[in-house]
Amino acid sequence: MLKKIILAASLASLSSLAMAANPLSVHVLNLETGVPSAGIEVTLEQHSGNQWQPLGQGVTNEQGRIAGLYPEQRTFAPGEYRVVFKTGDYYRKVGHETFFPEIPVIFEVKNTEQHYHIPLLLSPYGFSTYRGS
Repeated sequence: MLKKIILAASLASLSSLAMAANPLSVHVLNLETGVPSAGIEVTLEQHSGNQWQPLGQGVTNEQGRIAGLYPEQRTFAPGEYRVVFKTGDYYRKVGHETFFPEIPVIFEVKNTEQHYHIPLLLSPYGFSTYRGS
């Protein structure tokens, strides 16, 4: 039993370390079912001039999370970013209609020393997001 507790604490520490190492994470919770939304593709783009430049992408895990969405090989820079949640593909996979095939969330990074967390609370006909921690 003690080994399981130590292992769980170690895994939690590693997860926290991974989040701290990457400046951007996302989390999707399904408000209709009350569980995390696994399998949602998420893209990250940075605003440059009049265009959005792709930076990275990922797919939410069983906990509805992507712990590190920002590319490791790039320096985190101040600016405008856009995270796009591909909710239409997700709802098609689960056999459900949705009004929002994509949900773009635009945010501004001013302090590159901080971690930015973008949670998405999702239902087929509505959503909410906020600056998480």
